[in-house]
Amino acid sequence: MAEEGGLTKLEVGFLSPEQQEKLRQFKIKTRIENEKYLRSHPEVEVLVAEFLRNVFLKRPADIREFAADHFNNPNLCSNVSFKMEGNSIMD
Repeated sequence: MAEEGGLTKLEVGFLSPEQQEKLRQFKIKTRIENEKYLRSHPEVEVLVAEFLRNVFLKRPADIREFAADHFNNPNLCSNVSFKMEGNSIMD
């Protein structure tokens, strides 16, 4: 059975050895590119960490609405900048 977003061990058998190698190289290249992006954009870690922190603290009933409100907050950019300077954000 297929898992969301990837191949199971059984499905890999449907690929030729050449296709398996291309898939492996693609996965490696993608991980490297993602790591480079995240290292050049440390604000992503702050964005995700603050969002998760607020989710766990507030435990919203409607996570989608909460996420929309959180990421549409007009103060989000300044809050992230403030946090990246080593400060704590008070909600």
